Amino acid sequence: MSHTGTSGQPVPQRTAEQATTPREPAQAYAELVAGNRRFVDGTPRHPNQDAGRRAAVADGQHPFAVIVGCSDSRLAAEIIFDRGLGDLFVVRTAGHTAGPEVLGSVEYAVTVLGTPLVVVLGHDSCGAVQATRAASTTGSIPGGHLGAVVDAVLPSLRRAQAQGVDDIDGIVDVHIAQTVETLLEQSPVLADEVAQGRCAVVGLSYRLAAGVVRPVAAVPAGLATVEVPTDPAAPAAA
Repeated sequence: MSHTGTSGQPVPQRTAEQATTPREPAQAYAELVAGNRRFVDGTPRHPNQDAGRRAAVADGQHPFAVIVGCSDSRLAAEIIFDRGLGDLFVVRTAGHTAGPEVLGSVEYAVTVLGTPLVVVLGHDSCGAVQATRAASTTGSIPGGHLGAVVDAVLPSLRRAQAQGVDDIDGIVDVHIAQTVETLLEQSPVLADEVAQGRCAVVGLSYRLAAGVVRPVAAVPAGLATVEVPTDPAAPAAA
């Protein structure tokens, strides 16, 4: 169904699925943080995970966030953000390294699917970062394609060293911020979407034991400070 806009041309109506999907960067970020809060508090809703949702998104997808995350098995985006089918466009590599295929996937989500938020999701005790530091210390690069992962993380390690950051989790934060910069520097398409205000990029670090995410970097800078409304369905504090 459509109605006639001011130009006289038919304007397609948004589907029910589209109407409930965040289309602004700040709104999308707030939705992710709220979902993570539910996960941490042990009050997940498990939204959009039933047969009705499966049928609703069968003919098309409108994810509200791209997650460029580490492949670590403990970093399942739909679980830690309490989301479901069609909500997140997930791209995962060891150490959230960003090669051409990752960049192309992000550009597809942002320009074709209209996704308003890109998240770089790292975590404490990252194995890729540990392997890179070990390789740098010993001068021995792992064999096979693991060497490519180490090569991709090395610039972050060197930046951390230049900043006097030596602990693994501090290096992880530097690497997350570096990946945010890499996405914007290597993808003029993404950079333009951000410049036009249609998209934003945020780097988050996940704590494996606590389950909580915290912002490390954001473009534009104010995105990670948006206030997340209190969940009206959450139980009252004791």
